[in-house]
Amino acid sequence: FVEIGRVVFINYGPDTGKLAVIVDVVDYNRVIVDGPTTGVARQQLPLKRASLTEFVLPIKRNQTSKNVAKVYNDEKIDEKWASTHVGKQQASRLRKAELTDFERFKLMVTQKKKSLLIRQELRKLKKSK
Repeated sequence: FVEIGRVVFINYGPDTGKLAVIVDVVDYNRVIVDGPTTGVARQQLPLKRASLTEFVLPIKRNQTSKNVAKVYNDEKIDEKWASTHVGKQQASRLRKAELTDFERFKLMVTQKKKSLLIRQELRKLKKSK
């Protein structure tokens, strides 16, 4: 549900990939978000640009950034986010984006070796039937 205190994952725009907290609801399509610890300035955000998460912070409407940051850190939202499936996918995507050309090459070679071993084992199993 869209509610005050709900943590959202921003999926489009300059703050893509960051977490923010809903501090006010403007209308059916827009909310005001604040992410003082994640670098998201307080701003209006269309709901189409945000994905709701399962985390809800116990804050009141239009709380100051200082209070939002305090509750955000007390609830350890970053750690909880890192343990979710989407958080792990995001971390993996970031890690892969930071690879150098040679590291990407090594990754490709190991993936080829892995798939070759899998194919060989599969052939053995098919022949044994």
